[in-house]
Amino acid sequence: MGAAGRDFHDFNVVYRNDPSFEVVAFTAATQIPGIAGRNYPPQLAGPLYPNGIPIVAEVELERVLAEKSVDLVVFAYSDVTHEHVMHTASRVLASGADFELLGPARTMLPSTKPVVATGATRTGAGKSQTTRYIAALLEQLGLRVVVVRHPMPYGDLVAQRVQRYATYADLDRHETTIEEREEYEPHLDAGRVLYAGVDYEAILRQAETEADVVMWDGGNNDFPFYKPDLFVVVADPLRAGHELHYHPGETNIRMADVVVINKVDSASPEQVAEVKADIAEMNPRAQVVLARSALTLQGGTVTGKRVAVVEDGPTLTHGGMTFGAGVVAARRFGAAEIVDPVPYAVGELAATLHRYPALEHLIPAMGYGQGQMHELETTLNAMPADLVLSATPIDLTRVLRLRKPVVRVGYELEEMTGSLAQPGQAAQPSLIDLLGSIVDKARAGSTPATRR
Repeated sequence: MGAAGRDFHDFNVVYRNDPSFEVVAFTAATQIPGIAGRNYPPQLAGPLYPNGIPIVAEVELERVLAEKSVDLVVFAYSDVTHEHVMHTASRVLASGADFELLGPARTMLPSTKPVVATGATRTGAGKSQTTRYIAALLEQLGLRVVVVRHPMPYGDLVAQRVQRYATYADLDRHETTIEEREEYEPHLDAGRVLYAGVDYEAILRQAETEADVVMWDGGNNDFPFYKPDLFVVVADPLRAGHELHYHPGETNIRMADVVVINKVDSASPEQVAEVKADIAEMNPRAQVVLARSALTLQGGTVTGKRVAVVEDGPTLTHGGMTFGAGVVAARRFGAAEIVDPVPYAVGELAATLHRYPALEHLIPAMGYGQGQMHELETTLNAMPADLVLSATPIDLTRVLRLRKPVVRVGYELEEMTGSLAQPGQAAQPSLIDLLGSIVDKARAGSTPATRR
C-alpha cells in the first residue's frame, strides 16, 4: 500500500527477488492522481513478475485481499496520522491478513560514500532549504555533493528508472512536473547534480561514482532509503505536537542525530518550547538546532499590489498547513490584497480548493501533469491581480504562459546563532560543526559499507 514512492522501493529491496513471496498488487493512495490503473512494469519488477504487477486504487483493498487470498499487507507511505495507520490496519486485519510496516534495517541501503540525510516531522517543515543549506556547507569545504531525491515517478516508470539532472535541459528531457521541478531546480541553480527515479539501488551506485558525499533529500516525512552517517530531521513549531502523532515523522525524531527546529521567528515561544520538550522526551541524545527560513523577494515589489499567491502544493494538502511562505511574504512586504482564487479556479484545482476550505486566499501549485499545469495557468490568468507572487521554488514562467508579472519568494535556512539568537538563549551547536565526522570520512576516502 503506497503512493508510488516507498511502496516501489520496499518491493525492490525486499520482495523483488524473493521467490518465497508473491506480490499480487500495489494499492495507490489518493495523494497522487493518475497512479491507480497502471502497471508496475516487468522491466522493473524482475524475472519473477514477467507480466508486471497491477496498481489498483486503495478503495479496492478489501476486494483484492479477498480475490487474491492475500496473507500479508505492507503499509508503505508517509505523512499520515497514527490513527490513519491503525484504521488501515483494522481494514486489513478484518479481512484476515497480517499487517506490516517494514523498518529501516530491511529497507535502508548502505553506501560506499558518507551519507547525510534530511527528513521531517511533517511535509512542509523545511527539508528542502535545510538540504540546500547543508549541501552548500559541505561544498564550501571543497566536497562534491550529489543529491538523491525521494521518488516522484509520475511518468513512464521504465524511462524513469534512473534519472540524472544537471541542467534545465534535463528537466525538459524528462518531462518533469511542477512537483518535481520544485525540488530539483534549486539544486541545479546551485550547480549541483541531482538523481531521482524508481530503482534507488541503481541510483545510489551511479551517484557514488561522482560524489564525495551523497545527500538524501527526503520526501514528506518519510525516513531515508539510504543508511545515513548523519540524519538531520526538521521539525515545524507551527504544527507543534505533530511530531508525536504522524507516521513516520515520530520515527524520524526518534532516529535523528540532529533536529532542526525551523520557523522559530514565526512560531510562538510556547510552540518552540513544546517541540523542544517532545524531542527531549523521545530522543534526548539528539542535537537541537534552532533556525528560521529567511524570506526575500526576487523580480520586483508587492507593496500596494493585488497579488495572486501560489504556494507549494503538498505542504497545503496532505501537509495540513493553511498558509505558506507566499502569504507570509505578501503581508510582510506590504501587498494591498491577496486575491481569492476560488471564483476563478477550474478543474482539479477548483476541486482541491473545495476540498481544503481552510486554505487562506492562495493557490497550491498543483502540477502533477500537463492537465493540472494548464488549469493552474488558466486560473492565474483569470484572477484580477496585478501580479503573481510565487512561493514555489520553481520559475513558473518556464512552464506556464502567464499574462501577469511574477515576483518570486525566496526562502533559505538561517541558523539562529550569533546576532540571530534570542537574549539569554543558551549556545546551540552549529551544523557545520556537526558535519565534522562526514567531512573527515569524505576526505579520508570511505570504504565499502557492509550490511548486517
